[in-house]
Amino acid sequence: MPKYLILKHYQGGPEAPGFAPMSEWTPAEMEAHFQYQRDTIKMLQDAGEFVSADAAAPTGNWVQYGGEGKPPHVLDGPFPETKELIAGWFLIDVESEQRAHEVAAYVSKAPGKGGEPIYEWLEVRPMMSEPPPVE
Repeated sequence: MPKYLILKHYQGGPEAPGFAPMSEWTPAEMEAHFQYQRDTIKMLQDAGEFVSADAAAPTGNWVQYGGEGKPPHVLDGPFPETKELIAGWFLIDVESEQRAHEVAAYVSKAPGKGGEPIYEWLEVRPMMSEPPPVE
């Protein structure tokens, strides 16, 4: 079965997000959202489709090879205000791209402020089972 990576950005997608940012949610609204994510993991585990899921901290570093015998180059970033921020992901092992889209749509309706679905845009990427051919 093919594996798919579902990336959560919370920053929009083809259009700007239409939900209030988490900074405006109450603690109870945040907990309901996180519980939805945990319930989604359980649903995927029960279906035999779960591989992994995690949240990413909003801070990090850019790192580049520094050259032979030199330390790596390390810079601050990416920063949360950039649209490249990845907040978390689900890695699933499903029978088809259609099923990956169904799972992503389910994740997209997680509750936000006021318990309403956030309709989050999610990025769905197939995982490569082997490197592409060299021509």
